[in-house]
Amino acid sequence: MRTSLDIKLIGGGGEPVDLYRTLNSHGFADLAPMRLDEEQQTLDATLRVPGGAPRRVRISAGRKGHAQVEVFGPKPGARAQAGVIEGVGKVLRLDQDLSGFYAKAVEDPDLAWATSGAGRMLRSPSVFEDVVKTICTTNCSWGLTTKMVAAMVTHLGESAAGMKDEPLTNAFPTPAAMASEPESFYRETVRAGYRSPYFVQLAKMVASGDVDPEHLISEDLEDSQLEEQLLALPGVGPYAAAHIMMTLGRNHRLILDSWTRPKFARLTGRKKPPADKTIERRFRSYGEHAGLAFWLFLTRDWVD
Repeated sequence: MRTSLDIKLIGGGGEPVDLYRTLNSHGFADLAPMRLDEEQQTLDATLRVPGGAPRRVRISAGRKGHAQVEVFGPKPGARAQAGVIEGVGKVLRLDQDLSGFYAKAVEDPDLAWATSGAGRMLRSPSVFEDVVKTICTTNCSWGLTTKMVAAMVTHLGESAAGMKDEPLTNAFPTPAAMASEPESFYRETVRAGYRSPYFVQLAKMVASGDVDPEHLISEDLEDSQLEEQLLALPGVGPYAAAHIMMTLGRNHRLILDSWTRPKFARLTGRKKPPADKTIERRFRSYGEHAGLAFWLFLTRDWVD
């Protein structure tokens, strides 16, 4: 059974929203419990809603200027429907105002294309989920990242309503669920290696209330202050902090790594990546949106 809901696609500054560019904005769309179908241009996700089990949803294009959200399982009540709409709006980051970025990008021949609605970075339903997934990307292949996240969702996640036989549709595990497992679980079942103690420490800190990652979205912090708080979390280094900041809508930092540097070199006709300062100089005029401009420069061909 499916229930269809409708969400208007408009950004925080009244700017347009390109739905598929948002769904396909970065690799987390392929990490459980999300699942991107590039051919159908849909994204499946599992959201926690008030007063009931998590709900599995499918986000796709709807009528002009809207997204259609199909809710799987038993028909949700009014409270659950409101929770789904709120959750999808958060995942699509519809509250973010990108009008200032568009005003700058429209004058840039390499990025003017983005002003039709690109630039919104998909995020998980919770900051905790994005932090854990980011730690799973450090110092390993994407295949291993996918396996680690899938194992946590399968073994620790709560079943979505009507989806008990499909473990990869479980909600992402709560901090309490992750904190209840010993380090050996992460080493032997998740195959997280050196990350294993970090997951236990982080989950316990959040479950106990000593740290609340969700507040990082709304706290009025300078980028340097936010980065300092992120670097204090177990398993979060400079690369992870930059990626988490991106998922929080802080786009000042450029994510410079073994994929982005060579991709920039190829796109600019260089045989090898230039110095990081040279890359940063290209996007410096974008100010608080420099990291976003860099990411869009690199990923235009993901949809085109």
